[in-house]
Parts: sequence; structure tokens; C-alpha cells
Amino acid sequence: MPSWLKRQLQEAYDKRDLRRIRILNQCWFYYKNSKANSE
Repeated sequence: MPSWLKRQLQEAYDKRDLRRIRILNQCWFYYKNSKANSE
């Protein structure tokens, strides 16, 4: 997981920002799937 994404998720969890957590989770799954498909 990229460091910028970890930092964003940590901030969202600290602030209990559920909308942002969902968006960041979607970003992570999209990123992870696109990396897996490119290999």
C-alpha cells in the first residue's frame, strides 16, 4: 500500500470519516486489482 494512501486512511479513521474511508477503500481495491492485472 502506498504511503500516501496509508496516511489518508489513518486520517480518515482518526476523524471517523466513514465517507472518506469508503472512497479510500475503493481506491485501494482498484489500485490493487489494476496492479495484479498488469503483471
